[in-house]
Amino acid sequence: MDFDVVFFEAVSIIVSILAFGAAFWLYKWVVSQPSSNKRIAEIGKLIRNGANTFLAKEFRTLSRFCAVAAILILIFLPSPIWNGNPGENILMVVSYLFGTVISGIAGKIGISIATIANVKSAEASAKGIKPSFMAGFRGGAVMGMAVVGASLLGVTLVFFITNNATVLLGFSFGASSMALFAKAGGGIFTKTADISADLVGKVELGIPEDDPRNPAVIADNVGDNVGDVAGMGADLFDSNVASMVAALVMATAIDRANGGSVNAGMVFCYAAIGLLASIIGVLSARMRENGSPTKALNTNTYVTMVIFGVFTALATFAFQFQWRIWLASVIGLLVGVIVGIATDYFTDDTKKPVQNVAIASESGPAFTILSGFSYGLISSLPSMIGIGISALAAYRICDPLGEGYAMFGISMTAVGMLSVVGMIISNDAYGPIVDNARGLVEMGNLGEKALETTDSLDSAGNTVKAVTKGFSIGAAGLTVIALLGAFISEANDAAAVIGKELITGFDILNPTVFFGLLFGAAIPPVFSAMLIFGVDRNAQRMVSEIHRQFREIAGLKEGKKGVVPEYDKCIEIATTGALKELVPAGLITIIATLLVGFIGGVQAVGGFITGNIVSGLIFALFMSNAGGLWDNAKKYVEAGHNGGKNSETHKATIVGDTVGDPFKDTAGPSINTQITVVSLVASLTVNIFLTFNLFG
Repeated sequence: MDFDVVFFEAVSIIVSILAFGAAFWLYKWVVSQPSSNKRIAEIGKLIRNGANTFLAKEFRTLSRFCAVAAILILIFLPSPIWNGNPGENILMVVSYLFGTVISGIAGKIGISIATIANVKSAEASAKGIKPSFMAGFRGGAVMGMAVVGASLLGVTLVFFITNNATVLLGFSFGASSMALFAKAGGGIFTKTADISADLVGKVELGIPEDDPRNPAVIADNVGDNVGDVAGMGADLFDSNVASMVAALVMATAIDRANGGSVNAGMVFCYAAIGLLASIIGVLSARMRENGSPTKALNTNTYVTMVIFGVFTALATFAFQFQWRIWLASVIGLLVGVIVGIATDYFTDDTKKPVQNVAIASESGPAFTILSGFSYGLISSLPSMIGIGISALAAYRICDPLGEGYAMFGISMTAVGMLSVVGMIISNDAYGPIVDNARGLVEMGNLGEKALETTDSLDSAGNTVKAVTKGFSIGAAGLTVIALLGAFISEANDAAAVIGKELITGFDILNPTVFFGLLFGAAIPPVFSAMLIFGVDRNAQRMVSEIHRQFREIAGLKEGKKGVVPEYDKCIEIATTGALKELVPAGLITIIATLLVGFIGGVQAVGGFITGNIVSGLIFALFMSNAGGLWDNAKKYVEAGHNGGKNSETHKATIVGDTVGDPFKDTAGPSINTQITVVSLVASLTVNIFLTFNLFG
């Protein structure tokens, strides 16, 4: 049975529309939940206004970058416009801008629902854990459905209109560049506020985490939305788009050689089934009264995975796809579980690593850092092995199918791992929503029972958020390995036109390749340092502002009635600092890739991408897991273990959490976008590197 790719594109569009319908129903459900507490509504409005203000300023800053990038793309990509084919350059620009706009919309949707769901979840906590959980989860699910629906629809429309996989790279670059800056900027904002609020409030003054006397608490809650909701939404939108684009670049190359479109059709088919499985999983998700929120979130994810595996097997049989490709995608899904389990072990407060760090913290903050740092390094091993095994297995399984299928198989492992990304985003956005809800409960004085409920939900959110970051980083690893294949494919297409030698691989004993390898491996640590420096500098400014307010505003420290801190000053510091710091960190990734290409040509860039992948994955996994571990060690102590709240152990774990904050929420999750951007920039500019280089 030979179905044309247009059939599967139509199916993808229909499933995307279903996802938007599900998102609308979930949005209406969340909005309809009761909320009547005036104090919570007032604080919720402050958070919503702060988040929207930051997002508007960030978009204005990024629009200038996008405008410059669009002009450069028009002139130079996919080949210099003076070469006589301006139509392709115009298509590339339109595709790039479309990617940036859709990515920005993804972040805006996340902010819109999260700042409503946090209020609903907070007020529902007084009734019990189940209604509070459902409000938080379904709020996150709105974003999950909308983001994945938009990514599938965007890729489908661009490919349907242009039938050009190279133009798709432009769409993916638009999504990636926005995600890179959104995640970096949002991460700097959120961790500036979080660190400042903790250091002054909890460590210096010994006041509760979300005490309304603290001038930074509203900025902290705003940061949860702009960093963990808008930023992560753009990040996972980018990962999903990049995985599909990498697969389609190689699928079309194989189809072109074989005179068909079956492999491109398979990519759309599997992606549509993944979204359909997520829709079913999200709408059927439940939690029992007094059940475990962590268990509920993980169960929902596993159910969605099973649905994907079964439905894709049926589709493979019905449409006579290659079973080897199906197996590669299932391997990707299973490796996602392995990455998730490994992350869960190192970040869950019921497991030994977190508890051992809490014990070590009894001896002081130095031991908190040393033990957490060590566990973070160890935690990268199982995930790296899992990614490596899945790439190797997919390569070996699909290689017998013919030329090009081995790398296509690897790309389909990434599609498989991200097949349930709708559920992953739902779980991820749930985390900051219930974190905000916890703060609203404390500031709204809803009582200890409600606080215990939201603490439980928040702890589950931290654990599951660490798992979703593991998924995202693992999928980014497989995606960029596939994008390396796409880079070779694009390079050979360009080389054939100008009569240059075709590339079969990259020999690391070649000094040009090795130069690129070393340069690429150095970029993730430098990129991470720039982001962490940004948080450091910004947090120091905010700590000074908090000290000023406690010193100058009479009655603020004592909590006198009617005395309110100047919340907006802290929000302004976080906003200004984040926008100042995000552009240099993002630009270094793009500039370094171009520099290597102009120095060493295609061979050097191949080494650069490879070094960037390996170094980036290790740093991303280490920082995300270490940060999650320190955060939950603090919460474990706050729950009454190893001395409990306000003990010396507690203060030590707060220091650990402060170090871990920019690890897990700024630098770590931004690296997977950074390595994607490197691969896409390389693929888009390969034509130029073939023509202009010093030593290639």
